[in-house]
Amino acid sequence: MRLLPKLIVLLISLCGSIPAFAQLDLSGVWGPIRPYEEDEPERGPGPSLVEFVGLPVNDYGREWGLAYAPGRLSLSEHQCQVHVVEYIHRGPHQMRIWEERDPVTHRLIAIHEYINTYEQSRTIWMDGRPHPSEYAPHTWMGFSTGVWEGNMLTVTTTHIKQGWHRRENIPASDEVTLIEHYIPLKNNLLTHIAVIEDPVFLAEPLIRSQEFNYIADPNSFNPFWPCEYIEEGERARGEVPSYFHGENPYTSEYAATHDLPVEATLGGPETTYPEYRTRLKTLPKAVYSRSADR
Repeated sequence: MRLLPKLIVLLISLCGSIPAFAQLDLSGVWGPIRPYEEDEPERGPGPSLVEFVGLPVNDYGREWGLAYAPGRLSLSEHQCQVHVVEYIHRGPHQMRIWEERDPVTHRLIAIHEYINTYEQSRTIWMDGRPHPSEYAPHTWMGFSTGVWEGNMLTVTTTHIKQGWHRRENIPASDEVTLIEHYIPLKNNLLTHIAVIEDPVFLAEPLIRSQEFNYIADPNSFNPFWPCEYIEEGERARGEVPSYFHGENPYTSEYAATHDLPVEATLGGPETTYPEYRTRLKTLPKAVYSRSADR
């Protein structure tokens, strides 16, 4: 009888030393809620030219965006360019999520995510492994590790290729660190929050959120994204459509269309705070003439 209390204590101590399994399982097919409840112009048809509203860009990022010409997308190397992981969840897509567990211990090794836009496969390592050296290769989806924090999956991603923060104009560097939070809600809903740090093009972190619905029919998932580039017009070899400093003819178009000052549409961290409304009242509204188009 004296052994029984000792065995109970031993069992409790052993159980306490075993890491807990993931609290939830996000496995299944998920799709974005439509119509989009936020940022519809950006997530659907795409942003307007020189529309940097809500982006905490620094001066370098702004200049890069003003140098952008829409004809760049006609270049063969850009026609099928993959959306990087910090942006890909913004657009119309579906994602399939499943777990990988050790066949003997059933401990969670990784969470896999397949995104049908551009046919991207992503692994979120859940086994505590470190991120690789800064000299390791960069990919469109980067290198991701995750942890469960209560009922929230938090994912940290590095080693991402250069892409963009806003499609068509504001770039993202290959030094981005992405922090994601996957938060399952009632009624088969999933909130996805992305916190993006970019020391090259952003002055402050960029925070975005998206909502997803659980799709009960797994057969509705289309994994394919056929894309082949074609020659669109004749350009000299190496020519990249762009504008020199101060020559973008569309700088004031979006601002004038929405009766805003140009400064407010050029982004920057100060424009993302409520206090900026006071400054807005002191700025002249933009004027745009199509005769300026070139």
